[in-house]
Amino acid sequence: MKRLLFISNLFPDESEPYRGLDNVTALHALRERGWDIRVLAPRPWFPLLKAAKRFTPRTQDAPFQPRYVPALYLPKIGGLANHHLMVNALRRGLRGVLADFEPDVTLASWLFPDGWAAWKAMRERAGHPVVLLAQGSDVHRYLKSAPRRRAILDALVATQGCICRSKSLARMLDEAGAEAGKLHPVHNGIDTAVFRPSGPMPEGASVPTEAPVLLFVGNLLPVKDPEFLLKAFAGLMGRVSGHQPHLVLAGKGPMRESLEALAERLGIRERTHFLGPQAAPEIAAWMRRSSLLVMTSRNEGLPNVILESQACGLPAVATDVGGIHEVVDAPSRGRLTPPGDMRSWTDAVVAVLQNPPSRDSLAEIGGARTWPAAALAYEQVLDAAIKASR
Repeated sequence: MKRLLFISNLFPDESEPYRGLDNVTALHALRERGWDIRVLAPRPWFPLLKAAKRFTPRTQDAPFQPRYVPALYLPKIGGLANHHLMVNALRRGLRGVLADFEPDVTLASWLFPDGWAAWKAMRERAGHPVVLLAQGSDVHRYLKSAPRRRAILDALVATQGCICRSKSLARMLDEAGAEAGKLHPVHNGIDTAVFRPSGPMPEGASVPTEAPVLLFVGNLLPVKDPEFLLKAFAGLMGRVSGHQPHLVLAGKGPMRESLEALAERLGIRERTHFLGPQAAPEIAAWMRRSSLLVMTSRNEGLPNVILESQACGLPAVATDVGGIHEVVDAPSRGRLTPPGDMRSWTDAVVAVLQNPPSRDSLAEIGGARTWPAAALAYEQVLDAAIKASR
């Protein structure tokens, strides 16, 4: 049995059950392939603000025996020191993990500081292979910072490979100077038992049965540009023949109150529905009910919601950012528009509503992206790292 040590702050616990959900789902899929896995999860901690918290894993994650270690974090002034402080925290945590577990390879998610710190902490074990995992903002944001870019590239030079959640991330790292042969794009899988074209519809929905539904799934944050979404939705008034569309937003965030006020001012409040956060089965139900998934993000990696919606047969209209173009790459899957171009975005929505693609064909494509398939691709990268280290 091959043994894997996973290191990342993006790993869930009972208080944050959705934190790093894609990471833990990949680990469960690797465990199904026979891997013995342990987890070391640093948690930022500033002693003057709060005592170190005790974290409890979700019941289903207990086989990984996760250790949550407090990593001293200095807000605002700690930009040049926090990654070194994380190394110290990981070294303390590793003593407990390695007392009875000898990993064949380490996988570290989030390039900086987690990936860099994992490489620094593990390099004391000469010859031990480390593979990094690039998720999205760790590339989009941190390559713009010279010190963080240098740290990321140093870690990529010294480690045995990097799994990238999209081809776009791999291309950005390549252009920044990383060795192309070490970059391995692997799209996330999805739970096809939940996200499928047939199944339950939303319960107690306040949307008229005959109305088209535009579905937004995500955090209500500036990077998602939900203000643009509401203004663009208001601009659809009278452009769609028949019943007027409704907008459903599933997610939470600090902008909700201001967005509700904006919807009122725009005169669309009665057709705009704020659901708050929803569990996966409820999201899947809304995807089956909806006519279109809509995104207006200013920045993205390759969001899971696009993959999940396609498995439900739901096309998308989204801004052309990050790796979205890798999966919305034909009219049969939706439309992409330039960020901030309201006219193009509303034109695309009207075009798809008037001439919707085949949901069955789209669901067949989306349903092929499973977590077992993603885990196989992960395993190939991890096996190659083990082989190279020997």
